[in-house]
Amino acid sequence: MASLQELVAYCDGRTAQTDVTDFPGAVNGLQFENNGNVTKIGAAVDAGLRVFEEAARRGIDFLIVHHGMFWQAQHPVTGTIYKKFKTCFDANLAVYGSHLPLDAHREIGNNAVLAKHLGLEILEWGLEFNGTAFAAICRGIPRTQLSKKLKALFPKTFKAIECGSENPERIAILSGSGNAAIPSLKQLRCDTLITGEIKEENFVKAQDENFNLYPCGHYATEASGVSALAAELSEKFSLPWEFVGFENPL
Repeated sequence: MASLQELVAYCDGRTAQTDVTDFPGAVNGLQFENNGNVTKIGAAVDAGLRVFEEAARRGIDFLIVHHGMFWQAQHPVTGTIYKKFKTCFDANLAVYGSHLPLDAHREIGNNAVLAKHLGLEILEWGLEFNGTAFAAICRGIPRTQLSKKLKALFPKTFKAIECGSENPERIAILSGSGNAAIPSLKQLRCDTLITGEIKEENFVKAQDENFNLYPCGHYATEASGVSALAAELSEKFSLPWEFVGFENPL
């Protein structure tokens, strides 16, 4: 058993969440408190009701999520919001959210971990938002090798729009939504982007600008960061951890 306060302090420090400015309305850090004791850690991409129910079923009492509970102005605690709150209360489930801090992190962030899984060397970081660079810019590898690695890592969500170089020199990685990265690819000296999802209009953009685009699923590309943080907590505090998720094709 460990204290909630200890785990929250570790997560706050490890993700440097106070140093990263997130989107308006996003909340990073402890989002829902439990009785102060933690016996099992969970990791999930989304703070959904079914995720909470499954975490409760598994006996998890500290859940790390990437897409947290709060994004907009406060709403009445009714309907699904009430059910989420009640599930957390009944299961003594604490919820910790880490959004952009777990995209930008140089070691356990989504983009850093994806680069590691793909065996890509990170050269630098680019694509700043409010002073923080989020995209991992990696040394290129042949397109056939990259495609093979991505298919293995994302067997159910892999997609490819291959209109760029067969031997890209630099590859950008931006988990989740990649729409903001595409207009900046040339400035980043990249013609290849690994991301989660893009708008339909970017198919023509890839053809016109000779880009390789790999939208491999918003959900799938953002499971790495919460899992890496949960694994660290598990080792440091000698607690078990599990990933809580559902097959998401998006």
